[in-house]
This record gives sequence, structure tokens and C-alpha cells, in this order.
Amino acid sequence: MTGVASHRRAAALTMPALLGLLALVLPLFRGPAGMQPTAATTMTVAQAISSQSGTGTVRGYIVGQPTASSTVLFGDFTADTALAIADSAGERSTSRMLYVQITSGYRATFGLQSNPGRIGALLTVTGSLTAYFSHPGLKSPTAMTGPAGDDAYYAAAAGKSGASLKSALHGIISSGVTTLSYDAVWNALKVTDQDPANPSNVILVYSGTSRSKSLNGGDPGDWNREHVWAKSHGDFGTGNGPGTDLHHLRPEDVHVNSERDNKDFDAGGTAVQDAPGNRTDADSWEPRAAVKGDVARMIFYMAVRYEGGDGHPDLEVDDATGGGTAPRLGRVSVLLQWNAQDPPDAFEKKRNETIYSTYQHNRNPFIDHPEWAASVFGQDTFARTFSSALATVADSAAVMREVKWRRMPSR
Repeated sequence: MTGVASHRRAAALTMPALLGLLALVLPLFRGPAGMQPTAATTMTVAQAISSQSGTGTVRGYIVGQPTASSTVLFGDFTADTALAIADSAGERSTSRMLYVQITSGYRATFGLQSNPGRIGALLTVTGSLTAYFSHPGLKSPTAMTGPAGDDAYYAAAAGKSGASLKSALHGIISSGVTTLSYDAVWNALKVTDQDPANPSNVILVYSGTSRSKSLNGGDPGDWNREHVWAKSHGDFGTGNGPGTDLHHLRPEDVHVNSERDNKDFDAGGTAVQDAPGNRTDADSWEPRAAVKGDVARMIFYMAVRYEGGDGHPDLEVDDATGGGTAPRLGRVSVLLQWNAQDPPDAFEKKRNETIYSTYQHNRNPFIDHPEWAASVFGQDTFARTFSSALATVADSAAVMREVKWRRMPSR
């Protein structure tokens, strides 16, 4: 027994020494730098600012476009070549920002001039930690990724544009969807549209005011369920599907909801007394500036999600107003402007995430990628659609002339 105890004591005494020896020896067996795996540790922006050497992986929120050592644009972006990240999405001090070079391979996806909706999004980037614009930075990136899961969710849309992109997105956001009953929408809206400053309230979409969650109903002073894509445009009612889709249902004051009615969206009109910042006329509604982009992206979502192949109407956007019960809504040229002018904010992004993770399990792609709206609904796409429609009309007119000629009595 004495010998065994002696061996145990020896092992206990020498274990720290062995660990120390391993720490010294293992680095000698590492491969060349270019063959080593990326470090497992992801740095904060603050850590990257204080560690300006070597290669590192940094995660932070995209806050703007740097143009000089102490100058960052927070809107009206002028290029796709650089961005600034910070540990807080609302950071405005350049001293707490890391300037990131965007090389050509990443500009189409992460450049802010092309993708203003990336503001506020998380970015994970790997590259050389070195000064950029004479400011703590990261250059020559070897990897840039957005929020976890983004690339995988939209994999089928990669590299596509126009009609092909629309078709791919329809498939993505129509797969594995959970539909809600119209009654279930009440409680869901109390979560998706909760006031960040008051968890007992919801934010009304057009009015912008905060109102108690308990005041849901149909009486004056209550809020109800606003169909941003008016349900009469397609006559889909409140049945499961487009009538209960949270991606376009929002809380709104009963009276304001009635004032908006089933109008299309367009610029102009007279001020809405009960909803400052909103304007309306006989056939259109202009929402307040803070949600113009939100409205546009909800409409774009509906036009992609519902294509007529699942028992629901084929919803389409066009460049007109006043379409009655036809399954269309406009005005798309104005909606595209609003999408560009009002990129997704933190509230809209959180709402999209909540609908995806908790309720419907699908996303609004135009919140994740606002730049896709121009590709799917932009001028070139509509020019092709309009040309096709003109050709159809011309063919129909020719047929009608032929029928009319054949039916004319002989003289």
C-alpha cells in the first residue's frame, strides 16, 4: 500500500508541472499561420479597439459609414466600401467604434449605400486588426456574416434577382408556417407590438401612441387589429391565412383604423386629426414618416407570400390607387421610396424575430434584406410586367375586332 500511496503523491505533485510543460510544447506543433483555424474567441468592439494587431474575429452592431477619422455617416450613405461597428446599436461616439473595410466581394451584401437596412444589425467579421481611416479598424476581411441563421434561411434565394428572387422567397416564407386564428391575433399583437418603454402597452402603428394592452376591442378609445393590406383587396376576410398573418396585422386606434378604411398607400392628402403625421384623401393613405418603410415592407411581404397557389388570392402590388376588391394594392413606386427612406429599425427587426421564433415561424425577407424590394418590385420588373400586360391587351383587342367583324351583318 505504501508504494501505491507514493505513486499517487508523485502524480499529484507532478500534474501542475506536466500541464505547464504541455503549454510550452504545444505551440511548437502548430501549423503555419495560414493553416490554423480561426480563434474560437470572438472579441467585442472595445476589445478589438484596444488590440490593434494580428488577426481577429469581432462582433458588433453596424452603426454607420466612416468617411474620416472622426466622421461617420448615420444616413444618406455615399459608398459601399466601409462601415463602423460598435458594442451598442445606438452608439454615436466614434471613439467607441471600429471602422471595417468592405472589400469588393462583400459590398453587394454589406455596403450601406446598397443596404441601408443593415443599420442596427449584428455583424461578425474576421480580418486584420489595424488602423483604417487613421482610426482603430479591421481591414482585408476574410469572413463577414450577418445575424445567425440568416444565410441558411435564405440560401435558396442566393444569387437570384427579379422574378426568380420573388419565386425563391415565396417558397422560403411559405414553408413550415404556423397560422393563427383571428382570436389568437389579439394576444400575439400584445407581444409583437409591445411598447419597449412600457410593457403594459402596445404601440399603435399609424398614431404612434402607446396604449394599454387591456384596451383592445371595438369601442371608442380601444385599439383593434389593423390589416395593413386591407382585407377587402382580395376579399380574404379574417380566416386563417392572409386575414390572420401577423406580418401585416398591427394595433391601431378604432377610429383611425376606420379612417384608413381600405385605402391604398400614396403620398399626399389632408392631415389626419387623430393621427398626427398621417395624411389621407379619397383613395389613399400616407402614414407617418417613422413607419413608412414598415408599411412598404409589410405590403411587399404580402405580395410575395400569397401567390394564389394555396387556396388564397394572388396578391400583387401595382402603381395605382383605388382598385376596389381586386387582389392588388398600390402605389408601388411610392412604397419603394418609403422602403429606401425609412430602413428597418430595432422595433421592426425585433417584431420580425418574434413572429419567426414564437408564432408563425416565417420571416419578412424585406426587413432582413430591404435591398431585395428594388430587385423584386423595381422599375425594370414592372416594365417587363407592363409590357407583357400591353401585349395581352393588344392580343385581346385583336380577337375582339375579329369577332366583331365576323358578327357584322352583310350590307
